[in-house]
Amino acid sequence: MVESDFTKAGLTLTIDGKYYNSLDIEGFSLMMKDPSYCYKFYWLEAIVQLISEGIKETTFDAIIDEMICNAWYSVREFHIHLSGVQIDGKVRDGLERAVLLLTELSGLPANASKVEIKNAIHEHNDALKNYKEQLTNMVPYRALAGFFHKSEESAVWGSVRRMTEYIERINKNIVLLPYILGEESKLKKKVYFQDDWVEMIQDQTVAILGWIQYEKVKWLQNNNPEVPGLIYKLAPMDEKMRKLNHVRKLWEGIIEISEIRDVFTDDVVVSNQYDVDHFIPWSFVMNDELWNLMPMDSSLNSSKSNRLPKWNPFFKKFARNQFIMYQMIHEKEGIRKLYEACYRDNLHSLWAGQELYRRGNSEDEFMNILQKNMQPVYDSAKRQGYELWNRG
Repeated sequence: MVESDFTKAGLTLTIDGKYYNSLDIEGFSLMMKDPSYCYKFYWLEAIVQLISEGIKETTFDAIIDEMICNAWYSVREFHIHLSGVQIDGKVRDGLERAVLLLTELSGLPANASKVEIKNAIHEHNDALKNYKEQLTNMVPYRALAGFFHKSEESAVWGSVRRMTEYIERINKNIVLLPYILGEESKLKKKVYFQDDWVEMIQDQTVAILGWIQYEKVKWLQNNNPEVPGLIYKLAPMDEKMRKLNHVRKLWEGIIEISEIRDVFTDDVVVSNQYDVDHFIPWSFVMNDELWNLMPMDSSLNSSKSNRLPKWNPFFKKFARNQFIMYQMIHEKEGIRKLYEACYRDNLHSLWAGQELYRRGNSEDEFMNILQKNMQPVYDSAKRQGYELWNRG
């Protein structure tokens, strides 16, 4: 059972029995079992990252700072809810609340660097203190619960002091734990990583982080069921992954033949003076599908950023340009070839190939197919918290 938990993420800890001699690998495999909130994943992830950097002693405060940095991009850029929302719409997860508060206090952009985020945390540490302390209430102790089953003594979850002492006794008398805790209080509390665990984690850092990400993605997808491509939303993506070259050539070919008006300005789109952009933000859909792309004024692209354009009146204008493209695909052999060049990178949605771009659609049929498939995605992004762009 233990081995299967790890091997799902490619982690193997059985080489020559090296670690089984002294470490409770089964207990380690349970460190992320049955979480109540997502920050349990971020707690272990932060510990593994710190150990990989050669750190053997740290504090709750430093670990929480690492967690905020690791959660920043998913929460800010992609509006991921780490543990869902309450019935009243309020955020459930304390780590997500800490990220959102730091956003308000610092004004940092979604793509801020780790150094910038840590500097902002230190600058606003007093204001963040309560949020950070809440994150230390149970997770540092609960994360070790998988090791406690070998003890006849029951854990006393209601007392930090008694839990600290309990962890010390387990570590000395029953099983070596990944870390033990100092006597300090709240954020100043020390965390001491055990040498044998440090060795194992440093040897297996990449595989362990892969396992954590695997478990984290399952949790996040369950709490964000409407969010597509969630696995790509845990860290900044390489811009080289954006594949718009063939789509740009297609629109360039169309613009040379037919007048295309900018969706947002109503001005005629001029060859080589526009950007190809997504109607529903790329940061939500995480793909470059042709049905979501349009030529638009370069000067407005940065203003729109990853916000949602108002559905009315902009969708009809967007759909009209898409229909002009559709007509030319079936009427102009040169445009057809440019369209076919988009197959590999920009035409993966089955409904687009089977319904939207098939020959024979009237304008009304085309518009209805596009709206039927795009509006639910648009509405999901809106519910997820994407800001409306008020252009016009």
